[in-house]
Amino acid sequence: MAEQSKLWYLENFNIFKGLDKSSLDKLNKITSMQDFPKSQPIYFANEPSNSIFFLKKGRVKLTRTSPDGKEMIMALVNPGEVFGEMAYIDDGERTDYAIALDECLICAISKDEFREFVSKHPELNKKITKLIGFKLKKFSERIEDLVFKDAQQRVVTFILTFAKNYGKKVGDELYIKPFLTHQDIAELTACSRQTVNAILTELREQGKIKFDRRKLIIHNPQELENLVK
Repeated sequence: MAEQSKLWYLENFNIFKGLDKSSLDKLNKITSMQDFPKSQPIYFANEPSNSIFFLKKGRVKLTRTSPDGKEMIMALVNPGEVFGEMAYIDDGERTDYAIALDECLICAISKDEFREFVSKHPELNKKITKLIGFKLKKFSERIEDLVFKDAQQRVVTFILTFAKNYGKKVGDELYIKPFLTHQDIAELTACSRQTVNAILTELREQGKIKFDRRKLIIHNPQELENLVK
């Protein structure tokens, strides 16, 4: 039953769409599936990058720590996404930490076995290369946001992007559930938690958003977009 469930999960990752049954069966054999409780590390910086991960359930945060010990979230991983994929092209050590933000279900594949598998499926190699290029582009855009935007613009840009990628459109509103803590948003936008709280509270008082510990509602996305133009 567990093997059938794992195969079902693999079939539903976009990156594996189009693979025939025999290929999926082979992929199933070289893949392990594991539960991670909330807040448990999945891998650490400076350890060998031996595996590639596919997130089925929960959320994962990828973080880095500055020399003075400050943590910054570099990216959030949501169900159906890949992380640790730089192991596919880089034999060096990891440069970030991966930590379960919720209870997570994760499929892991040895990078060596994955490389061998991909070598027999050229179309998959194209998807991986495209994915890595997309991730690098998003990372570059994130650095630009941190350098050129003020605190309010960074927070507004983040919640807009997060809502468009992972939220649900209900009429003219964008609805995000589950949402993130103010500390998580602070680490994602290089702000203090107090600054994030002040910005979100001001936006709520202006009638642009509504939020609590579990959800965020953007009443008029265009109004927020006007703040960051």
